[in-house]
Amino acid sequence: MKSKYSVTLLAIVAAMLVTSMPVLASNMDDSIESSAKQSHVFKTYLKSDDIKVEAEDGVVTLTGSVGETSHKSLAQDTVAGLHGVKSVDNKLEVKGEQPTEYSDAWLITKVKTTLLFHSNVSAMTEVSAKDGVVTLQGKATSQAEKNLTTEYAKDIEGVKDVNNEMTVSGKAIKKATLGEKIDDASITAEVKMLLLSHRSTSAVHTKVETNNGVVTLSGKVKNAAEIDLVTKYVNDIDGVHSVKNKMTIEQSK
Repeated sequence: MKSKYSVTLLAIVAAMLVTSMPVLASNMDDSIESSAKQSHVFKTYLKSDDIKVEAEDGVVTLTGSVGETSHKSLAQDTVAGLHGVKSVDNKLEVKGEQPTEYSDAWLITKVKTTLLFHSNVSAMTEVSAKDGVVTLQGKATSQAEKNLTTEYAKDIEGVKDVNNEMTVSGKAIKKATLGEKIDDASITAEVKMLLLSHRSTSAVHTKVETNNGVVTLSGKVKNAAEIDLVTKYVNDIDGVHSVKNKMTIEQSK
């Protein structure tokens, strides 16, 4: 009798689990879609793009259009970092004519994006380019900030030289992200994009994970100097509290 009761109870529990699984999956999918829309990247950098996020059993499909090629990968990396996401099917289309790679227009976009992500330089810096030479104008709060802006711009892939005409004002410019908690998925996406933009670093062999603003990096680099540079760049991204760099130096064959 007891055995029969136990079997019946197990059957009831199993039936309840089977019934509740679709509900749990649906709730997770709703959470993924909501988290994507509320992420810092989507609200700040992709707010002018037409992106639709649909999740089904953890598989996310991105449809719609974006204004820049970089926005397509930025959206994908952000969504991929959300809790519960198993994979991302990126069907976003890039609208309008895009600048040729390494052209002056392309370099301007790259430099502006880089300065936008970093916290210790001004996102209001005016950027122009001619024949690969980038000119920076605007105001810096200190000579150190001006020098850092030059360093970041000069290390963008394709930039031949930088002419920094910024003036040092001594007045701090309040950034829009100051005091705002930036989600981990957005931080991870920004880190990946910046490492790809800089010529002295590489995101190809770098794994990026973020937990409560603490970024953990792993992968291969060419030398110790690159490890230090990656740590420096990532530490200066909005929302990053600290960096754990576990990258190792690739042994030459």
